[in-house]
Amino acid sequence: FFLGLSVVLSSTSEVSTMDTPVKLAIVMKVIGRTGSRGQVTQVRVKFLDDQNRQIMRNVKGPVREGDILTLMESEREARRLR
Repeated sequence: FFLGLSVVLSSTSEVSTMDTPVKLAIVMKVIGRTGSRGQVTQVRVKFLDDQNRQIMRNVKGPVREGDILTLMESEREARRLR
């Protein structure tokens, strides 16, 4: 039992240390709620390393203006809220 648990813990630590660069972005504006039950918030973010670049993203969970998001993928932009 404990051997299986240690294997699971070591495999999750390997996943979190992948060689993919993460991008930090600050939430500039909360646009609105989306999703079939309103569980996703659409926000406009500005990247901390490139102050001229802003994109819209969908965020699951609590978020407010001024929060800093860690984006695993920074090229994809969310579609506009209807």
